[in-house]
Amino acid sequence: MKRLFAPILAVALAASFVVSIHPAAAEVPVRPGFEETIAAAAPDPGLAARLFGVSGPVTVERTEGDAPGWAVTGAGGAVLGHIGSSWELSRSVGYSGRPIDILVAVDPSAHIVGARLMRQNEPILSLGISDEDIARFVEGFAGGDLTRPLETAALAEAGAPDIISRATVSTGVIRDSILRTGRILALSRGLLSGGRIERLAFAPHSWAELAGMGAIRSRAVTMTEAAQALAGADTPPEPGAGYFIDLHVAVLDPPEIGRNILGQQAYTRAVGALPAGKVALFVASRGLYSHRGLNWRRSGVFDLIAVVQDGRRYSLTKEGYTRIDRLALKDAPDFKERSVFQLGGEGFDPAAPFRVEVTATRKAGDGEVSMVIGVDYRLPEKFLKPLPPEPLPLWERVWAQKWPAVAVALTMQGALTLLFLFQGAVVRRRKLWMGFRIGFLTLTLFVLGWGLGGQLSVVQVVAFVQSLLTGFHWETFLMEPVIFVLWSGVALGLLFWGRGVYCGWLCPFGALQELTNLIARRFGVKQVEVPHAIHERLWIIKYTLFILILGLSFYSMVDALLLAEAEPFKTAITMRMLRAWPFVLFVLALLVAGLFIERFYCRYICPLGAALAIPAKLKIFDWLDRRPQCGRECRLCEQKCTVGAIDPLGRINPNECVLCLRCQVIFNDEKTCPTLMRRARARKAQAEMAAKQAAKEATP
Repeated sequence: MKRLFAPILAVALAASFVVSIHPAAAEVPVRPGFEETIAAAAPDPGLAARLFGVSGPVTVERTEGDAPGWAVTGAGGAVLGHIGSSWELSRSVGYSGRPIDILVAVDPSAHIVGARLMRQNEPILSLGISDEDIARFVEGFAGGDLTRPLETAALAEAGAPDIISRATVSTGVIRDSILRTGRILALSRGLLSGGRIERLAFAPHSWAELAGMGAIRSRAVTMTEAAQALAGADTPPEPGAGYFIDLHVAVLDPPEIGRNILGQQAYTRAVGALPAGKVALFVASRGLYSHRGLNWRRSGVFDLIAVVQDGRRYSLTKEGYTRIDRLALKDAPDFKERSVFQLGGEGFDPAAPFRVEVTATRKAGDGEVSMVIGVDYRLPEKFLKPLPPEPLPLWERVWAQKWPAVAVALTMQGALTLLFLFQGAVVRRRKLWMGFRIGFLTLTLFVLGWGLGGQLSVVQVVAFVQSLLTGFHWETFLMEPVIFVLWSGVALGLLFWGRGVYCGWLCPFGALQELTNLIARRFGVKQVEVPHAIHERLWIIKYTLFILILGLSFYSMVDALLLAEAEPFKTAITMRMLRAWPFVLFVLALLVAGLFIERFYCRYICPLGAALAIPAKLKIFDWLDRRPQCGRECRLCEQKCTVGAIDPLGRINPNECVLCLRCQVIFNDEKTCPTLMRRARARKAQAEMAAKQAAKEATP
């Protein structure tokens, strides 16, 4: 298993670059049945009332379909709005690879009126940030306008609070989940696109012009066509040239349609009294057959006419019905019946195509025969405002914002790659190597660490393993560009050079330890030499700690995160010491120990180093030179190694080596390496003997 871990990790992380180029590739199948086993949280009436801000009793009714959720009604059956689950509608997954479930409430005007976090397993939310902070963040979405574009620049104007500092990934996921869930809910219930109707612009048009642009649609059925369709009736219509029914349909809400057809006063009466989420449907007809009939006076429902959209049938009722006596347009046909209905309901979208159907029936013996006269209608784009653009995936927006940080991380990794490829030219120049190393570690600490937050953690290793088992989503790991770039480099570096690429050069806390130890040495702090036998046994601590954290994560992620606090990275680098005093004291204790034992934490405690060390022996190349005399005639490199990675026999342990190249500087320095010094003395002695011999032979 160990031999498979590194190649799999490298290939998986390297493949993510393809994902960033081809977003469609981000759809990675999850383990079958995993998602189905997690049920979305359901709101009870009490929670629903709090989300909508009402004090009276409410009714919560489950609605199924492509976008399932819950319809919420108040006293008197008034529709308050709808509630949807982020897990059910958008399959929101956090950094931990586990579901984030948020209930989002949307009112009929396509505004978010409330949100409640129901489930989360986020590492950053479990420690360092209070539940009250997250509750305030989630509740801050109340009032968010879903009709506004949801790009980054407009998020604040749309009512979306900013992400919480130091929890950018997790709170970014929460924000994206709330907005996407609200949008899906509003679109599926016909709330969002209904708000697209242009209700301000006006220009005069004739009936013919409105019909020509598709604002009025019609269907005519002659008496002969009706006679053929109803031929089996006891009293079929008489064939002839006249109209059985000439049906005309229009949506009146855009003033360019409604004001022109009805006139200003009738238009104001028809549209001004519309409830939220409904539109005014104009239906006019002439001919033998009536689109209204007579039964509606008793039942309240117009049984001859209905509206069909996406397989759903919407009845028209006398509530909101208006009879129109005359039309404002002089070129309008001479209709027998003119009606305005209030049209809307669960899932109806006035901006999408729909069909108005009038059913004509005649008795036929003990049964009846019927024909359906349908008018297909779609409101022309001219009368619609542009639909708010579908926001880019969160990870794409984050990458667009943080490309300078990504460029810095890539540049540092590129410089490090050149160093290792041409290390021979550097290690032969001690001052050049020392200047490059101190400068690079300084950049790692101040720029990559404290500036960009580029500190890897064992928590990310655990999250990666958990996501492989519970449902892998690339988007989760793409949401922190700098961390993603670093892990990609680590994966490739493990194959070529081992763990030292990160641990020795790109780890901000490792840089902090080495720089503080260097300062301590300059001030004469005496270093403690740990006997090699004890040194090797202390390695057990970090490997055991890593196994415990990983194993505990399968039982409880929260408990695993508590144990992962053995890492000082969050306190020292990510949160810049802005934590409770026990965490700060722990970091200071490690740094003080590091003043006497260089990289004390890296050597004996770091679980991340242990996780990277496991596949370190699988590196393809061996770039560190050794001689037969190393460890036999000379043990200087062993004494100078900053992490004790060289054993008394001169062998370099790839599990512990941080690739500082100090041993290579010594290896190539004729003034330091005893083997080279002996060779130099031997060459000098030979030269002197040769000179003496030459002088002797030249003497007469």
